[in-house]
Amino acid sequence: MKKEQLEELLSQLTTDEKLGMIHGNELFATKGVERLGIPPFITSDGPRGVRKDFNPDNWNEIGQSYDYVSYLPCNTALTATWNRELAHQTGQVLGKEARGRGKDMILAPGINIKRSPLCGRNFEYLSEDPVLTAEMAVALIKGIQQNDVAACVKHFVANNQETNRLHVDTKVNERTLQEIYYPAFRQSVQRADVYSVMGAYNRLNGTYCCENNLLLKEVLRDQWGFEGIVISDWGAVHNTVDAGQAALDIEMSVFDNFDEYCLAEPLKQRILDESVDMACLDAKVRNILRVMFKLKMIGKEAVHRKNGSYNTMAHRQVLKKAAEKSVILLKNDSKLLPLGNTCL
Repeated sequence: MKKEQLEELLSQLTTDEKLGMIHGNELFATKGVERLGIPPFITSDGPRGVRKDFNPDNWNEIGQSYDYVSYLPCNTALTATWNRELAHQTGQVLGKEARGRGKDMILAPGINIKRSPLCGRNFEYLSEDPVLTAEMAVALIKGIQQNDVAACVKHFVANNQETNRLHVDTKVNERTLQEIYYPAFRQSVQRADVYSVMGAYNRLNGTYCCENNLLLKEVLRDQWGFEGIVISDWGAVHNTVDAGQAALDIEMSVFDNFDEYCLAEPLKQRILDESVDMACLDAKVRNILRVMFKLKMIGKEAVHRKNGSYNTMAHRQVLKKAAEKSVILLKNDSKLLPLGNTCL
């Protein structure tokens, strides 16, 4: 993809068409631009396998036979293998199955650092250790993205508790961010070239993560060189002007009032009254188009995009091996643990 091609395509889009690309038009998809050959961007959960399809505007399952995909070991189990190659193979399975189901982005892996045992999504996350998390995440992402589907590391950043997880203000000093919370995300960007990052629900030091330009622009884009899509967690955007000006590209939510999302009709009004510059909208669309070209979704390369497959015997064998290798047996050498025969 040449920059000239991207800019030419961007120049042909109307304001309404651009807006349709940056927010949900269905619960798991944005709006395409048919006249220019730009398809909708279709996403799906998640770390444990491609999620069942829902109706476009409600959470009732469609119930198709293609819903029966492979079921992956949870990320915690996979990380317990300490096996990068197995993580890579598992990523390949997830990427192939996402493409086999017609998805453009799989909302995985979950790489939040485990800090509280009460976090309801710990099973989706890799580890409490930033180095181990980074190593396994890089392998997973590379495996996923070999299949012309975007991985999406989540949730950026410090979304580690269940209580008030949609609005909690996580207070974190700079050293802790750099040593604990950032490394896995940074490595995902710089070593794995991840195509998407999901912004978290919570506030970070007073500002919602999906509206936080210190986090999304200065750190993620300027310092780390991220050129992919920043997508919100579902319902994590709260303010049109803040989100419009922030380095957030796609807003998703759990409700069907798609035109009322912050980055939908309300953003159009803020652009018209010049509260938000048109350049902010163009930057969002530019990032989306860049990833679409990488995924062979548009342009001449689209005919060469991989089709994927799901629930094959080969996939099951890889996942069975991953599950088997995740089982850890501990030896009580030197009787470090006070366990007697009565405990056996």
